[in-house]
Amino acid sequence: MRWKNTEYTGWGRALRATGEMARPERLSALTALMAEEPAPALGNRRSYGDACLNDGGRAVDMTRLDRFIGFDPETGLARVEAGMPVGELARILAPKGWLPAVMPGTGFATVGGCIANDVHGKNHHGTGSFAQHVKNLTLVTAEGPQTVKGGTALFKATASGLGQTGVIAAAELQLIRAKGDIVTVTERRAGDFDDFIGLLDRSGATYTVGWIDATATGRDLGRGILEEAETGAGLVPAPKPAKAVPFDAPSFALSPAVVRTFNTAYFRRVPGRGRTVVKPINEFFFPLDRIRDWNRLYGKAGFHQFQCVVPLAEREAIRDMLRRIAASRLASPLAVLKRMGPGRAGYLSFPMEGYTLAVDFPNRPGVEKLVHQLEDLTAEAGGRIYLAKDALASGARIRAMYPEHEKWVRAVAKADPQGAMATDLVRRLGLRGT
Repeated sequence: MRWKNTEYTGWGRALRATGEMARPERLSALTALMAEEPAPALGNRRSYGDACLNDGGRAVDMTRLDRFIGFDPETGLARVEAGMPVGELARILAPKGWLPAVMPGTGFATVGGCIANDVHGKNHHGTGSFAQHVKNLTLVTAEGPQTVKGGTALFKATASGLGQTGVIAAAELQLIRAKGDIVTVTERRAGDFDDFIGLLDRSGATYTVGWIDATATGRDLGRGILEEAETGAGLVPAPKPAKAVPFDAPSFALSPAVVRTFNTAYFRRVPGRGRTVVKPINEFFFPLDRIRDWNRLYGKAGFHQFQCVVPLAEREAIRDMLRRIAASRLASPLAVLKRMGPGRAGYLSFPMEGYTLAVDFPNRPGVEKLVHQLEDLTAEAGGRIYLAKDALASGARIRAMYPEHEKWVRAVAKADPQGAMATDLVRRLGLRGT
């Protein structure tokens, strides 16, 4: 296997790594590689911080192991290699009346990455997390490939396990039926935080997601737009052509004044009475994928994303976070508020029943201090930080947020006793220590 020295980043581009990388194309090549010198796997590197970085060490790029292995149109069971992007799986199967049960905010996330982070989507309140719909997976360690069935201890350590038990090579997924390959979306304004929470709590839609104006203050604090959606059949609108960000944007592109102006215009684009629109599936589930390399809008310094979830009874913690974010004048236009259900598949799975807030911040002075304040509020509320998005948290705090952490540590120590699969995030947070 040829190893090539590579410099790479996560999607946030604030943290970087350099090391040798291999790109196997077959399971046999991956098996031989892992027998020779085990190394952690990477996909399309859409996690934001350092979960997908191994600075100074080796890494396995799984994007060439992206084949569609098989599909049963009667049961909706699909078997795919781990490097397949979830958006490609949706593109292939939506016309046949099936969709991945859970889809994250980007279609470029690989199936292996979706399992390793046990990602959630716009239907988590009803459908749970991605790995809850994985029947079994093929895991490759130094000892070779093995089949890991859902619900076992090794499966729970692998789902949300950040790649620490071995390399996920393939998986069998239970898909869900779709009414068609379009999405009917109802958009409604929420005038303030209480209005927004009320819309979320009353929604009975299959898919819900809310954009929130993180710059709004005073009576407008927490205003935003709630989208409720259902799949359907009908004439598919012509997809809008993808655009690209050709260069790193200058710092003034996301100045406080620009962001406030943009957010006000975006809020007002939806009429006060609301509206219903029809979109192709990918445009609803993966809206930012229409802008290639959109992370370059944050400039060369990159950006950080903070994402937390707090219990339903602790909604005031979210209100307090929004106050601090707005006062900081550091927010970008990308901010999301959703309601989650209890579904989770692994020891380190992020979801809990509650409200989840995600906000992007340009990597500027003051952001690290603000994010630590938001972490404090999350911890005080009994919530969690999403490891797939984190680049700044402290280890002791994170470990306390995950009550099954020690079970994960024991399972990982058994699967990878030499620590060969450790990544920058795992080392930074000391996750494999007790």
